[in-house]
Amino acid sequence: MATGRRKGMFRHHSLSIVAGGILSLWIVLYCFSDPATHIGSFFGNAIADWTGVVLTVIATKYFFEIGSKESRRPPREELPPLHKFVRQHSLSIFLMITGVGWVLLFKSMDSQGKWGQVVGNIVSEWTQLLGMVLLTKRLVEEHSKE
Repeated sequence: MATGRRKGMFRHHSLSIVAGGILSLWIVLYCFSDPATHIGSFFGNAIADWTGVVLTVIATKYFFEIGSKESRRPPREELPPLHKFVRQHSLSIFLMITGVGWVLLFKSMDSQGKWGQVVGNIVSEWTQLLGMVLLTKRLVEEHSKE
């Protein structure tokens, strides 16, 4: 039974598990690399990029953004107006709150330091993700999936 449960868990969460594993690999490789080298710089950039991938995979499972083609629809149930608003815009609210956290962390770091560059790239990634969520609420691209 435990083996079946593990297979089921991996089967249902394989994308987030593998993406998280790849992100972990980039973090470990970066820890042991020199950011002044091409390969070290690559590992640092890969951390920011894969953090965005992991965020996208996991956040879009749990949060919603009404009007965004990239978001799934929240369940239809009666809620007080404030709760309804928060649920309908939970993805952008989450991105804004955590984005402020990343900005504050970046502000407290040496921007040219090993981890400061990575966190700066994560701030950029967060900004791109929030921008994409908000832009897809009103703008479309012909022949795109939406």
